[in-house]
Amino acid sequence: MKPRRARTAVVLALALLAGCGGGHGETPRQALEERRGALLAAIAANPRLIAERIELARVAIRLGDGVGAEAAVKGALATGGNEAALRPLLARAYAMQGQGQRAFDVIDAGPIIPEMIGEAAWVAGDVHLSNGDLDAARDAYDRAVRDLPRNSALWVDVARFRDANADTAGARDAVDYAIELDKANSAALAYKANLIRTKDGLTASLPWYDRALAADPDNADALIEQAATLGDLGRYRDMLRALRHAATITPRDPRLFYLQAVLAARADNFRLARSLLQRTRGAMDDVPAFLLLNAVVELQLGGEALAATWGDRLLVDQPNNFAARRLVAAANWADGDADGAIEALVPIVDRPDADNWSLLLAARAASELGRHGEAADYLVRAASLTRGEAVPFATNRDYMVLTQAADAQPLNPAVAIPAIAADIIRGNSDRAVARATRLRDANRGVADAHILLGDAALADGRFDLAVQAYRTARDLDAGERTTLRLANALFRAGDVAGSGAAILALRDSQPSSIAADRLAGHLAMDLDRWDEAIGHFNRVRARIGDRDVVVLRELARASAAKGDDTRALALIDRAYRLQPLNAEIMRFYADLLAKRGSRQAADDLRDKAAQVGR
Repeated sequence: MKPRRARTAVVLALALLAGCGGGHGETPRQALEERRGALLAAIAANPRLIAERIELARVAIRLGDGVGAEAAVKGALATGGNEAALRPLLARAYAMQGQGQRAFDVIDAGPIIPEMIGEAAWVAGDVHLSNGDLDAARDAYDRAVRDLPRNSALWVDVARFRDANADTAGARDAVDYAIELDKANSAALAYKANLIRTKDGLTASLPWYDRALAADPDNADALIEQAATLGDLGRYRDMLRALRHAATITPRDPRLFYLQAVLAARADNFRLARSLLQRTRGAMDDVPAFLLLNAVVELQLGGEALAATWGDRLLVDQPNNFAARRLVAAANWADGDADGAIEALVPIVDRPDADNWSLLLAARAASELGRHGEAADYLVRAASLTRGEAVPFATNRDYMVLTQAADAQPLNPAVAIPAIAADIIRGNSDRAVARATRLRDANRGVADAHILLGDAALADGRFDLAVQAYRTARDLDAGERTTLRLANALFRAGDVAGSGAAILALRDSQPSSIAADRLAGHLAMDLDRWDEAIGHFNRVRARIGDRDVVVLRELARASAAKGDDTRALALIDRAYRLQPLNAEIMRFYADLLAKRGSRQAADDLRDKAAQVGR
């Protein structure tokens, strides 16, 4: 190698492997912007510079500017840069622009210098992860970690991969190591906040977002995630402040428009919400929450057919999303499509734990179609105001085929989980427990594996095992799906106090949880804590409106117990209008009317209740 080429190779290697030093801006982003300006000025003065172009690409990557990174790398190549050294950087620039296949093509186009193999594998892992190819992503990240074992940013992406693979414990380990390597890594701190939000709740995550933003006040991802968390906590002014800051950094990020639309919808400004959702220009059309919000907004604005379309799109990927099913049913019913309403509700009302609202709408739709016997059955179930025990989702696949596939691949969740559900439905709960135990043992860091074992154990009447499994699952994910299961298992095991404590813990960690407030309200009613019950049920009512008869009845009971008969009467009247054939509501209504001196009206209601009860 000639001396000049040797010097060039050394400069290239140093520029590739170094960070982006320099700059004394007020924030890390400002420092990077200052450095970019200095590099651009140097390149303008001497267009033959190579190392500066490479550093410019690195700066652009850290600023999230894939287009700028691409231009810088191509400039370095055009100036004589080593393709084998620069190929991974160009692939990174393409990957940042969402051009995954182009990134793969660049990586595969020729040799890569040994110093950059790890970076090439890292880019490949990121692209595979974005494509949902988790097996290929695992292999790529394994290679990247072997070459770059102490790269903090790489370990954040490893955490994202493990989280996508439902390995919650592994994700935590990876992000903790990223923070250990670089305590000022804002991306790592923000991702830690995301994981804490899942594990310990909304409030517990806020200090970690604060730490991430202290390290880099211009971390747009941290600002957006913090804003979403603040919104779920009902801190809308703080949410808006975070969104406005994020908008100064990434003004066209579709998540900004979505979260602003959430704020607008919560303020009942549905026209503004629709306008904001449209500004995402399809970038979030595969996000379930985005689809659901569109359906809600269109229904509120009278676009029933469009609301049903948005809801149907969500049900394609999430057929067991009951919130979406209720919304589609409501939209179809409002649009005069009783058949469509029934079709959307059937998977709900066929279950013994069907909710009151779904049963009432199904009854109306069935009556509209002339199916009066079916309508009567729904009305009877709705009138009981009690819900049955939840059951596994049914499968329409042959039982023998399912079990044989699971026996052949006991650690493959795609075949094991349907077989476990089929075993439970068939009454073979002991076999379901055995399958779930094997799956759990192979995936101890995965909350779903412990939930599955808990579900199978509960079906088998093994409450202690179910409680143990759900507790472990809650240690990994303290959300509704784990905590409500734990509360149910504790209650069925006879630990009423423990069940109540689990519900209240969920209420504290997830203040936006309707289920937690609902159950906490019932718990307070059982303990004659009327003010607490009213607080819980009022929060539920504020979120869902006056469509839940049970909530209205409990609010009326608590108000009456406090001596506020006027409020109790107004509430039970609303409940009666929703379910005029419910004997329990009629009797309570009659008692309140009698106390107010309306004896004839009270007697008429009692007579009606007696006739309904026959």
